[in-house]
Formats: sequence, structure tokens, C-alpha cells
Amino acid sequence: MKFSKLSLGISSILMGVVFTSSAVESTTDTNSDSIEQITIFGSTAAVSKLPGSGAYISKEMLDTYATTDIQRILSSTAGVYFVEEDGYGLRPNIGMRGSSSDRSEKITIMEDGVLAAPAPYASPAAYYFPTVGRMQAVEILKGGSSIEYGPRTSGGVINLVSTAVPQDALGGKFDLALGSDGFSKLHTFVGGRNETSGGLVEIYNYQADGFKNLNSGQDTGFNKTDLLTKFDIYLDDDKRHQLEFKLKYSDESSDETYVGLTQQDFNENPYQRYSATQLDDMSTEHKHASVHYDYIISENMDLSVIAYINDFGRNWYKVSKINGSSLGSGAEEIASNFDATVSMGGAPDDITVTLKANNRDYLSRGIQGQFALYLNNHQINIGARVHNDEMDRFQWVDQYALAADFSMSVLSAGVPGTNSNRIDSANAYSFFVKDKMTFGDFIVTAGVRYENVNLARDDWGKTDPLRSADPSERNNEVSAFLPSVGTTYQANDNWVLLAGVQKAFAPPSPGNNKADNEEGWNYEFGGRFSYDSVNGELIGFVTKLDNLHGNCTASQGCNIDLIGQQYNAGKVDISGVEFVINHRAEFDSFAVPTRFNYTYSSAEFGETFESELGLWGSVEAGFDIPYLPKVTWQLESGIAGDNWQVLAAIKYVDEMRVVAGNNNIDENNGIDARTVVDISANYQIDDQQSLYAVVDNLFDKEYAVTRQHGGLQVGKPRSLQVGYRYQF
Repeated sequence: MKFSKLSLGISSILMGVVFTSSAVESTTDTNSDSIEQITIFGSTAAVSKLPGSGAYISKEMLDTYATTDIQRILSSTAGVYFVEEDGYGLRPNIGMRGSSSDRSEKITIMEDGVLAAPAPYASPAAYYFPTVGRMQAVEILKGGSSIEYGPRTSGGVINLVSTAVPQDALGGKFDLALGSDGFSKLHTFVGGRNETSGGLVEIYNYQADGFKNLNSGQDTGFNKTDLLTKFDIYLDDDKRHQLEFKLKYSDESSDETYVGLTQQDFNENPYQRYSATQLDDMSTEHKHASVHYDYIISENMDLSVIAYINDFGRNWYKVSKINGSSLGSGAEEIASNFDATVSMGGAPDDITVTLKANNRDYLSRGIQGQFALYLNNHQINIGARVHNDEMDRFQWVDQYALAADFSMSVLSAGVPGTNSNRIDSANAYSFFVKDKMTFGDFIVTAGVRYENVNLARDDWGKTDPLRSADPSERNNEVSAFLPSVGTTYQANDNWVLLAGVQKAFAPPSPGNNKADNEEGWNYEFGGRFSYDSVNGELIGFVTKLDNLHGNCTASQGCNIDLIGQQYNAGKVDISGVEFVINHRAEFDSFAVPTRFNYTYSSAEFGETFESELGLWGSVEAGFDIPYLPKVTWQLESGIAGDNWQVLAAIKYVDEMRVVAGNNNIDENNGIDARTVVDISANYQIDDQQSLYAVVDNLFDKEYAVTRQHGGLQVGKPRSLQVGYRYQF
């Protein structure tokens, strides 16, 4: 039996949930000899025996969505939630099973099995996220099966699978789309394979003018481009040794801001932006290189090793103060009054706008490997990773005057390195051992993961931009053993029962004064069922943390003088239920596929404490954790013919409180519940060509998504995308 490419994916331990172009159903994917292809079990029956919950979103479903927003894709799965921000998913906030969604910092994000966050140990807040539009699959894993993927095991894992090298001598894709608010997308790749090698070149660009309006007339959109190439070669005639090289470059410019609207202005026009934010811009550059070696030792042994490096630079030049008031402390009101006075024909005094250059460089690099052995009824996996990453903050502030004609002029230019000037770094090594054992109708998966992390902070303060003196230093070392065990039982032809327990862990950041780990236990239990054309799963989960981390980040609206600090919140209890059901009704000339997923989540603080984090504040035991909707659900259904389909998705997100508490949620402390409908249509012209159309927010629902940044931010309004796809 050949073991294929374990270190590059998590598919082989996932429940397969695939939406095809003409159906919504549970199935499995097919294997490929390409080194970067991720494989899963070859049958639904085998997948159903897995001792944890997960989902596999296929290329067909990604083509159906035709979206560039990972958050819209993830809404098709249970147990995953998110806080929208810019409307396009450029910097998603994703949480799983009660973990914080802020900048997806509490989950493990990978591309082709490699950690994708810019500095996943030293600074996990992911201001970079791989472009989902160029992916061929998305894998989601929760529960005890995620022992192979650290460092964070209290939430879950997302692995994004990049485009595979075509298996034919020549193959490729051309995908062009146009849409609302100046949206355009171009995705193309070409490649091929012969007996000894294969290669691929890929380009992905998407952009929009934005759906928010500035009185000063500037765009509020973005432009992002990815360039990727792969090359692989067999090193022997038996094709047992294979080497792959992967290179990627991307850049982005987005006119995004953290300045939200006052409640009154949001009620009048939620799509406006204050003139003070006209210069806000995020500029990024991301470079990746990796080398993957795969060795099929024998029919029952496989070795896979990856060396990688990620280099990410970004400067989010954005408003931090207006007339000396920080966001959330009067800045929005000042900006609002200025724009209102001008719009009514008045001539207000100039106001002073402080823009901070949040300039940071990130570097992560490492080597990881896995060895797999099949031995009778055992599948043994052994893996290790050596990793280093760092974040270099080198920031400054500039002062501008905003005049009555909406023009902005420089009052003073800051000196780089005089606002924040420090390096946070981490050196980590980890290993795991996992054994999947089969005993008749029982499958038991047990293992242990070990993490050791050395954290450091070198801080030159605000008066030494040349870094000529010795910095103040902070050093910590933490480690953890993380056991896990899960089991499934094939009760009968229709039911598979499962249960599992896993030690939860997240390392502290260099800004954590006490350097305490986030630790606890994850439990899950439930079952999967299948009756003719109906299948699904019902899983309950409980997480008990001994010490929850809270990170002070600009994205949470934290005090700007505390950004980078991490705080310990003590005990937290998280629990919930996930439910998924699929059905496909077949008729003479069409089918009606239906899928429904539902998640209930509850997360409460277990201790009373005082917090410097704005979204926590003064916390009492029993307070609900903010920005966690108790209920989310999505219903997808439609009509599918032989070469066409129309599918609709009705998505519900419950109300959320924006600060910790247990009082009633209202417009002062929360975000209202919302129901949004999306629709997609596809027409297959022939085997190679297709047309598609996608409408997000069909009924043009106006809804707020967050108050974290000092004011209300709005969700994307109704938008249309029409595209043409040619594949060969």
C-alpha cells in the first residue's frame, strides 16, 4: 500500500464533504500522482470512521462559489465562525469552537501543509492570508485529529491546497470575471507533465474600487496579485524519489481603515467613510519558497520532508488619532462633525489627523518532516518541525491638517523607528507520534505532541531609531506535552459513533509578562449517519481552558499604547453543538441538492478580573466572551440539471456582544443578528467552457459586522459577479 504525501495535507484524516458542480453531496476525491496533490480516503465508508470532525471543500465547490472571500466559503461548514471586516475577506477573522476570531490568531492556518501566518509563534495575528481564489481545495479540521498540526490546538486547523500541476502534457485554466463596484478577477495557469517532471505557472489578480464612499472622492477598494510557480522532478526511474520546488510572490494595496461610523451616521448611510481616512492604505508584499522531498521507501513506509521560508512586509498607514483623540475615544465623533459641517455648507476649523505607519517585516522559516509506517492494524505517523520566526516593528507617525475642501496637507513627518521599534522572535521545535489502530468495528487513534518555544523581545523604545544602543530584552521558554486519543465505532450500516479528548495549547507571545501557556482540554462526542440519500453528523464539543490569552491588537480596538501586549484571563468554559445534514432528491430531468449546517456555541469566563483590553473590560465570572455568535446556520439548496445549476445559500448569524458581559445585547454593546442570502448559477457550455454568475447579499441587507475599531463597520452590499471559465 502506498502512503501518499501526508505532510502536505490533512485530507487523509478528514471527513470528506464535497460539493460537485451538479450536486451537493458527501463523497470523496480522487488521488493523483502529483506531489502536491492532497489525498483522502477512497470511500465515504472509510472517511466516516474518523475520530474527529472536519470538512473538505472541493475544487468543484470553490468554482461554484467563485468567491475570493474565505469567510463566505467557510460558512458552508459547521463549527467555524468569523467576524467580517472589509467585505472582501482580505484579512479574515476566523474562529473555531469558541476560540477568538481576531485575525485568525487562535487557529492553525497552512498552505500545502506549511504554516502560512507571517510569524505563527512570535506574532500569530494573521495580517496576511493566502488568496483563496487560486486554491483547488480547502480542508478544515477540528478535534483530536489535529495533533499533527501545531502550534495551536485549542481551535482547529485550516489547510489551503494550491493548484496542482496538470497531469497531462499541457493543461491550464483561464477565468475572467467582472462585477459590481469595479470588481474584476483574472485567474490563469498553464503547466504540464512528462514521464520525469512537471511544472506550473499561475497568475491571480483581483481588484475593486470599493463599496464605501469618501467625500474627498478617493477609491476605497484594493488590488492584489499572486504569482506562483511549481516544478517537480522524479529522481529515479521507479518514481520513488520526488523533489518539488514552489515559489510564490504576492502584493496588495488596499484602501482600508479602522475608523468606523457613529451609530447616527451608520443609521443614515452605512456605506460612507469619513474624510479623515482618505489616506489610509495597506501595502503588503509576500514571498514564499519551499522545497519538498518525498520518498516512497516501500509499500508500507513513506517519508516526506519540506524546507520553507516566508518573507512578509506590510505597512498599514492609517488614522490613529484625530485632534489627539484615539479611536473609540472621540475620534469618530470629531470626524463625523467635520464632514457634517462641510456637507451643510459650513466652514469648520482645520482638524489634525495623526496617521501611523504600522510598518512591520515578518520572517518565518523552518523544516518539517513526517514518516509513516503501516504495520498490520496500525498506521503509525512520526513527525517533527524546527521553526524560527520574527516580527520587526519599525513604525512612525505623521501629522496632517484636514481642510474644509477635504484636502490633507502634511504638518510634520515622523522619523521611522520613533513610534515602535522592536523585534519579537521565536525559536521552536516540535514532534509528534500518532498511532491509528483498527480493532474490528473500532478505530482508536492515540498520540502525543510536544512543543518547545523560546520567545524573545528586543525593544529599542522610541528614541533610538538607529538601534545603536543595547535594547531592553525579555526572554521566555515554554513547553508542553499534548496527548490526544479518539475512537470511532461502526454501530451498524447507518451509524458511526465517535468520541475524543485532546490537550489544548497555545504558546504565549513575547508580550506576555507572565509567559503562561494557554492550556486546557478539548472534548468531542457524537456520530455520523447515512440513510439512502440522506447523510450528516451531530457532534457536541466542550473545551475547558485553564488560561485564556487575550492579545492587544489594533484590530480589536485596543489602547494603542498597549498594542503587542498579551494578557491572561484564567479559566474559560466553552461548549457547543454542530449539526450537518445533506440530501439529494433526484427527478427525471433535474435534481434538488440540499445541505444544512447549524452551530451552537457558548463561551464564558470562569474568573473575575480587571482587564486593560477594551473588549473585555472588568470581567466577572460567568460573563460571555465577546464576538461569539451563539447560533449560526446556513441552508443551501437549488436545482441542478445535466449542464446547469442554480444554488442559493441562506446564512444566519446571531447577535454578538462586543464587550464581555451577561446583560441584554443592544446597539450600545452589540451587533444585531442578520440573515443574508447569496445565489450562484453555472452553465456548462461544453467540456471546457462554462459561464457563471454570483450575487452576494441578494436582498441588499444593510448590516453591521463589528465595533472593534472604534465605530461601526458595515457588511458588503448586494454585489454581482459574472464570469467566463475555460479549462483544458
